[in-house]
Amino acid sequence: MADPPGCCSACATCLLCPYSCQWITAKKEKRKGLRTTKCDCSWFLFLFCVFLFTLVWLYFAIIILNDFHNFNEFIFRQRKLWLDWSLVLLIATAVLISYSSVLLVLALCLQLCSQPLKLHWVHKVLLILTALLVAAAFTGLGIKWAEEWKSAWISLQATGPFLHIGIVGGMTLLAWPLATFVYSIRNTGLRVFLLLVYCAAMIALYLAPLAITSPCIMEENQLPPKPALVGHRGAPMLAPENTLMSLHKAVECDVQVFETDVMVSADGVPFLMHDEELTRTTNVQAVFPDRAAQSTAFNWTDLQQLDAGSWFLERRPFPTVQSLSPADRNETTKQRIPSLGQALEAAKQSNISIMFDLRPENHSDYQNFVNVTLGVILESGIPLQQVLWLPDGFREDVKQQAPGVQQVYGRKRLKNEKEPVLHVNLPYQDMSSEEIRQYRQDNISVNLYVVNQPWLFSVLWCSGVSSVTTNACQVLKEMKHPIWLLPSSTYLMIWIVVDCVSFLIIIWAFVLLK
Repeated sequence: MADPPGCCSACATCLLCPYSCQWITAKKEKRKGLRTTKCDCSWFLFLFCVFLFTLVWLYFAIIILNDFHNFNEFIFRQRKLWLDWSLVLLIATAVLISYSSVLLVLALCLQLCSQPLKLHWVHKVLLILTALLVAAAFTGLGIKWAEEWKSAWISLQATGPFLHIGIVGGMTLLAWPLATFVYSIRNTGLRVFLLLVYCAAMIALYLAPLAITSPCIMEENQLPPKPALVGHRGAPMLAPENTLMSLHKAVECDVQVFETDVMVSADGVPFLMHDEELTRTTNVQAVFPDRAAQSTAFNWTDLQQLDAGSWFLERRPFPTVQSLSPADRNETTKQRIPSLGQALEAAKQSNISIMFDLRPENHSDYQNFVNVTLGVILESGIPLQQVLWLPDGFREDVKQQAPGVQQVYGRKRLKNEKEPVLHVNLPYQDMSSEEIRQYRQDNISVNLYVVNQPWLFSVLWCSGVSSVTTNACQVLKEMKHPIWLLPSSTYLMIWIVVDCVSFLIIIWAFVLLK
């Protein structure tokens, strides 16, 4: 099999070596009569499918980074081991996609050089393992983290137009090796089948924008106001969560609401804490090694002995911890668990609202927790309209004792609602763009959580959401505009130009190689 012009023997040998794991020169190849068999073609098709499979997983891995801190917390609660598993995910995904990409490029280059596609058995085994690993990852995602499928669907509203352009470009470039292969085979049936499949795929891609929708395809003057920021446990990327330092850092980020979690100590003092155990965010195991770490089992005097800041420097829950100033590091080590009264006083002085859950909801003394918490709120002197009440338990009692408190519901409004719902607080996966627009028209404030990535913030901004709860207030604060905003006429022009250019390049490739 002679090398085509421009493909020297040395180049062919260099391509065959990593792909076939053996040195075969072009002359030896001709003597042995090596040719690409149907089995080799099947393995090339499998390689291409594995590449696409890992590429899709890479997309998912990038999307779920928005929620990965929740996964880190879940693993810690289960195994008492803290690690930023997002790094493990990204490194493993990068290795898999790099491996399949290199093999695919080698195969395409060999095809263009008219060399046999003799994939070595080691590569075959590794490709099967890659496919199994990615399949296991998708399966685990579907079983343990099913809401991320909704996140992926939302992400298409941010990336759909650009994914379309990228896929059209990739399929257009595939015309060269496809044309080379089609012209080199003698089987007319296989040739027609490949051409039909390729044409059908391209036609579907050319028409794909008919199904692509995004709230950011709009005119500039239609853009809703920027959503307000709600600090998730304060500013947890800049300070230990649920501390006064975190509240003050959130104020510096221009948040309008400090979102937190409240528990009640054994002697009836409401304090800020998210987890039912103190292990993750305090040094309770060092101070009280012989006691169970249940948050509500400690009295307020014992809780004040705990260090609620040093863990932040030791475990580095976010990469931003490395960039803390010496002054911030020093202040971090001085943090203690704040009481609700201290948090209300800080919120009052900073003129921001405070929104909280009261945990644990299944506690036998929960009604007393509600009464104690309400008492602290009323005694604090904070304007009641600055308090956003999330707990559903004994909500009617709260309305009677403190009618000025704003009631925030963790559900969508019902058809036969007895009282008008003015505020809802939901996961960002649970509301579509259409629902957000409808709530906005009905003057219902919609807060969605937890929104950390600019792409997601942009989509929700274009949809018209009122506010978002975020860990990354310092990032979203700097956004003056959605990442992208396209008038429908501009997008239509881009769509037509991309499709026309792609069509002309494909025709040119087939004509030139013929």
